[in-house]
Amino acid sequence: MDEPIPVTRDVDHGTAKLMPDVDRKRAWLLTVDGAPQSYVDLDAPTHLEFEYARRLGHVVDTVAEPGRPLDVLHLGGGALTLPRYVAATRPGSRQDVVEADRGLLSLVVEQLPVPDDAAIALHGADARTWVEAAAPDSVDIVIADVFGGSRVPAHLTSVAYARAAERVLRADGVYLANLADAAPFAFLRSQLATFATVFEELALIAEPGVRRGRRFGNAVLVASHRPLDTATLARRTASDAFPARVEHGAVLREFIGDAKPVRDEDAVPSPEPPDGAFSIG
Repeated sequence: MDEPIPVTRDVDHGTAKLMPDVDRKRAWLLTVDGAPQSYVDLDAPTHLEFEYARRLGHVVDTVAEPGRPLDVLHLGGGALTLPRYVAATRPGSRQDVVEADRGLLSLVVEQLPVPDDAAIALHGADARTWVEAAAPDSVDIVIADVFGGSRVPAHLTSVAYARAAERVLRADGVYLANLADAAPFAFLRSQLATFATVFEELALIAEPGVRRGRRFGNAVLVASHRPLDTATLARRTASDAFPARVEHGAVLREFIGDAKPVRDEDAVPSPEPPDGAFSIG
């Protein structure tokens, strides 16, 4: 049987590369301009290789009773890791994926096809433009994992964007975002302040080493109008191979401090990560 070989292709926003995992028969790593974007095992869609993806998965698992179908809007497609996970863990879910890089979408569909019965609709569009035009009260979860290169685009960081995302969610819906920062956390604190102006409940999931300022890394923001199951989330994230902590309430308010919500006219992308900051784990 032929061994899988890497696939390299110029896409709209850089050079994408799909590399087979030598240890897993039908698993692939997607990079864009050398930065790891997604990991997918076609035979095991519930396998979440990246730390931040596992944390997003934990939240998805705890927002509703196990197996209940959900309507999910994914902003940022990558290799469709989370849409595949939701389709496998919550059959019958309806999912929309919005990805600005149409070339990347074409590559993923061609090389890593999604099962026909997965009910995942793919859209080549800008995330904010899509959200602002989407029907109100139409989804249970919004998952934002949008990076231009290795930075969250500025227009997805403001109060106006947060309000647009909140409008799309149902009353008990949950917004999730994969963010990245390092001490002194000007970007992360501003994002928490921004979403605190729109949502009543916030939580932050991050590895202790990142929160203590020891290294640059990912943090998952969780926002909703209803209390979050932070106890279950804390147990699950603490038992991962790379344990994380869940912060909320007074601790999170103290972390936000005097950070100001972001207006469109002041919005900036997330900081440029240092070389080697994003490793695969």
